[in-house]
Amino acid sequence: MTTTNEIADKIAAEQNLTKAQAKTIVESVLRQIVDAAKSDAETSFPGFGKFKVKASPERDGRNPSTGATIKIAASKKLTFTPAKAIKDALNG
Repeated sequence: MTTTNEIADKIAAEQNLTKAQAKTIVESVLRQIVDAAKSDAETSFPGFGKFKVKASPERDGRNPSTGATIKIAASKKLTFTPAKAIKDALNG
């Protein structure tokens, strides 16, 4: 697993920044993705992929322990779709 600290460390080394500066930049980028998602906007990084919000409607579900039918509330989730270049890199 790679953490934000590890990413920031690599950026700091590559770009001749302090670790604190690099971590601030990484956190800022992630915050901007979240802010865009809050307003249902898509965030696209050409050559990397897209982050977008997907809405799940309310639906019926079952309580696994009792078998009773329950309502599962509508919700939103953030999805990521990798760009073709990333898919190709992962699959050889």
